[in-house]
Amino acid sequence: MAATSIYDMQHLENAQGHKPSPGLDIEREYDRLRDLARQEQEKRATLSSKSQHAYKQGDGAVAHKLSEEAKIHAEKANHYNKQASEFIFRENNVPGRVAEDTIDLHGQFEKEVEIILKERISHAQKIGQPHLHVIVGKGNHSTNHVQKIKPKVEQVCRQLGLEFTEEVNAGRIYINLLGKGAAIPQTDHDGNVGNDQQGDQNNELEKLARKFVPKVLKKLDGCCSIM
Repeated sequence: MAATSIYDMQHLENAQGHKPSPGLDIEREYDRLRDLARQEQEKRATLSSKSQHAYKQGDGAVAHKLSEEAKIHAEKANHYNKQASEFIFRENNVPGRVAEDTIDLHGQFEKEVEIILKERISHAQKIGQPHLHVIVGKGNHSTNHVQKIKPKVEQVCRQLGLEFTEEVNAGRIYINLLGKGAAIPQTDHDGNVGNDQQGDQNNELEKLARKFVPKVLKKLDGCCSIM
C-alpha cells in the first residue's frame, strides 16, 4: 500500500468529516510526543558515549553492543518525532481552519518543514495552483524567540528558485508559483483570497488532492535524530 502524505491526510480527513476534538489538549499531546523523542535521544547519546569509551579501551564487543542499543533509541526518537509532526500538522490544517491555498507549519522541526513544504509546492505546481500562503508564526514558542520555520521556508524557496515575500499579516509568507512579476492577491481580514471563484477552485483542488499520494511520511523517517 502506498504511503500517505501528511498533506493528503488533511484532505482524506475532510472527506470523512474529521473535526478536532474540543476536549483534546493539543499542545499537551504535542509536547508529550516531543518529550518522549528527547528522552530517547538522550538515551542514544549516553549509550553512544559509552560505546566510544569502550572502543577506546579496546573492548570492541561491548562497544558494538552499546552502539546497537543506541541505534534502537535513535529509531524510537524518530518514531515519536514523526508522530508529533503528523499530529500537529493534522490539527493545524483541519479543513475550515486554513484555506486550500494555505499550509500551517507551526510545530514542525526544520527538516520536517523542508520535506513537507517541498511536497506541497510540488503538488501545487502540478495542479496549476498560482500561489501558496505559508503560516510560519512569529517564533514566540521557539527557544529565545528565534524564528526557525521562516528562515527554512525562505531557504526552500531560494533552492527552488521561487519568489516569496512576507505578508502584511505577520507570521505568513506568500510564495509565488507563477514566476516573476506576479502580484500578491488581495485578502480579507482572515487572510482568504477575495475571489468569487475561490470556492469552485477549492472544490477542484480538493478533488485533485485526494489523488495526490506522495511519500512524505516515509521521507520523514530518520529526519530528526540528533547526530
